[in-house]
Amino acid sequence: MHLPARLSSAFSSVLDRLLRGVGRACTLVPPLLLALGAIRIVQLVHFWPAGFHASAPDVGRVLLQGLRFDLRVGAVAGLLLLPALAWLPARAAARLLAGVVALLLLLSLINLHYFGFYKTPIDDVVFGLFEDDTRAVLQTVWHDFPVLATLALGALLTLVTVRLQRGLLRRLAPSGVQLLAWPPALRALALVLALLALLLANKGTLRAMPLQRQHFSVTPSAFLNDMVPNGAVALNYAWDSRRKSLDLGNPLAGLRGLGFDSPLAAAAVLGLPRGSEAELAAAMSTHEALPAGTPRRNLVFVLMESWSAEPLRYQGPGFDVLGRMAPTLANACHFSNFDSAQGGTHTTLEALLYASPITPLTLGRAGRKPIPWSIALVARQAGYRTLFLTSTRAGWRQLDRVLAVQGFDEVVDGSTLQQAYPEAEMGIWGVWDGYVFRYLAERLARPPAEPGDKPLFVFVLTATNHPPYDLPADYARPPLDLAAWKGETGSETLKPNLDTYRYATDLLGGFVQQVMQGPQKDRTVIAATGDHNVRSFGIYAEPARRHLLHQVPFVIWGAGRPCGEQQQLPASHRDIFPTLMPLAGISGPYLNSGRNLLRPPSAAPLEAPRALFFAGEARSATGLWRLGDPASFSCSPPREPADACRFDAADDLQERARLGLLDWHVRRSLR
Repeated sequence: MHLPARLSSAFSSVLDRLLRGVGRACTLVPPLLLALGAIRIVQLVHFWPAGFHASAPDVGRVLLQGLRFDLRVGAVAGLLLLPALAWLPARAAARLLAGVVALLLLLSLINLHYFGFYKTPIDDVVFGLFEDDTRAVLQTVWHDFPVLATLALGALLTLVTVRLQRGLLRRLAPSGVQLLAWPPALRALALVLALLALLLANKGTLRAMPLQRQHFSVTPSAFLNDMVPNGAVALNYAWDSRRKSLDLGNPLAGLRGLGFDSPLAAAAVLGLPRGSEAELAAAMSTHEALPAGTPRRNLVFVLMESWSAEPLRYQGPGFDVLGRMAPTLANACHFSNFDSAQGGTHTTLEALLYASPITPLTLGRAGRKPIPWSIALVARQAGYRTLFLTSTRAGWRQLDRVLAVQGFDEVVDGSTLQQAYPEAEMGIWGVWDGYVFRYLAERLARPPAEPGDKPLFVFVLTATNHPPYDLPADYARPPLDLAAWKGETGSETLKPNLDTYRYATDLLGGFVQQVMQGPQKDRTVIAATGDHNVRSFGIYAEPARRHLLHQVPFVIWGAGRPCGEQQQLPASHRDIFPTLMPLAGISGPYLNSGRNLLRPPSAAPLEAPRALFFAGEARSATGLWRLGDPASFSCSPPREPADACRFDAADDLQERARLGLLDWHVRRSLR
């Protein structure tokens, strides 16, 4: 046989085997969907709370979303097994499929019982099976749960599923024979199409990013949303949470990485009490007493998705990126030299709410018990009604569970807003931000239920200013003269990003105008910042632009006092709540993570005008650098004379001490 003929024969043989494997994988998916869907329906009916009411559309959304996750599990199983299914004999391949089906169905049955006990799908607590007394745990499971009945049901469902799969495979056999007789090019095309189908099923969607945990939230009901994940999906996210949760066992780990042998050594640098670690820890959450008669006011804090500071620099008649916010700035405190604490939304949330440089902090055990210095918890203990409001899904990063533990009385998300406003469409990231500000304005306009009713602390998270930069169909994108944009223009998404930026900022401005012109104006403080700079606006490689790398706006409306002298001095997210809590009349054990920006500037180490990026970077009035690395110092913007811009070892030492003590406080308190 000639070499080309041999190659052709080998290619044809490999192609035939791959087609056989794809056929076995694809016929696994439909019966597996039926079995997993049946378990979900049983779980939904079995645990349906007495007196609980839900609309048929909500239940339908849950079942449909669950089906999408089931489809993804089936596709993943098929893709992972494809090599084995292609080369194993028929009997061995059938046994392998039966084993995988049995495992997937058993995980969903375990998830059913897990929900019945913990009232949540499988989460990282499940790994306690190996950390606690394993024998005792297994004995408890044997005693309290119908283990044999569950195993029998799993075996029956596996048998039915496998028989359905084999029946599908037999029905497809005639066409399969014909398929194997096709020319190699057509067989290769059929293989590619089948693989693409499995890959699309694995993604779970055609347009958006692949299905993730945040997509569990499809209704305002946590109970219904908990029915979405099957056992394999729930276990996968539990494993991810487990893996990402950092080991807090060594309280000195962060300090030592920053060059300090002990927290007392870092305290000495900053002039903090250093008689003992307990004394130091107490000092880190001790504040000056508020003046007598300080009124308690509503505090509305808005964390704007990707709200960069740079567009504000170019605001003008032909480049209106602020909309209704522009006229409000005349009566606001605008801190225009301001950095974010982190480069992501969830990491910034944790930096703001818990003053934590350790992240993800609350995805593991730390999020299951109250963090004493949590901003929301301190506000609630001070007599405030606490509300977390977002246009996205609260299932994202388990916010629906974590926030309730960390001091929020209510969590209102995109699903809740969709329930309140039936016309609201649920997009990739949630409902449009317009519904957030509409709900918030209506909430603040409600008359007090009784005299002396509690003031509100509201933490708002927007989402629309995020890729893919979609906007409501009826929103007219205003013309923007991009000639006014003095920043980088290399990104293809610059224009659509500026459009969504303007949409969100205009909504914020409209809300501010409504409140500040209404009856609540003297009883409300509104503040807003961005979670991080937006990536469409550049990479900031030029030294003259480097200081813009992490910059976001920070604006306060309703301060009721002079804005002070720090509006143009370097500052960052760590300074937000040390500024806002006294302004709103809230006292309590929140951390002294930064300085009060409404006070006069000071040269004291704890009051020095610098910005800190929790990932290990700092910025002063002359430049920015990576902590502990003099060679990383960059003069930004460039200054003359050159000796006015240089690495300052004292600045670096103090910023390392501040970051190290925040890290130590978290580890010491939550280990």
